[in-house]
Amino acid sequence: QVQLVESGGGLVQVGGSLRLSCAASGRTFSNSGMGWFRQAPGKEREFVAAISWSGLITIYANSVKGRFTISRDNAKTTVYLQMNSLKPEDTAVYYCAANRFRDGSSREVEYDYWGQGTQVTVSS
Repeated sequence: QVQLVESGGGLVQVGGSLRLSCAASGRTFSNSGMGWFRQAPGKEREFVAAISWSGLITIYANSVKGRFTISRDNAKTTVYLQMNSLKPEDTAVYYCAANRFRDGSSREVEYDYWGQGTQVTVSS
């Protein structure tokens, strides 16, 4: 079993920044790729960013590339999502997920554990 707890969401104005955190426990964190996904009202959940077990490989959705940064601290078993230059279209519930493999991936089917989500609202 793996438990993932997200934090750091909230209300922010356009152009502002937020940092999301995801604290993991259970399965050896350092063996898992990690990902962030989001779901806006009335839309399907979509990939945002992922990071490999080592932190050396990161991938991003085109919509957030250059604005968001994913990172991890294996000693603290925590993964982060730094979000800058936020836009109204970034408004969504953001979910942290643990990949059953060591690589980061944009494919939801590879993630077997999910957090409860944290709301991010960007106001204009």
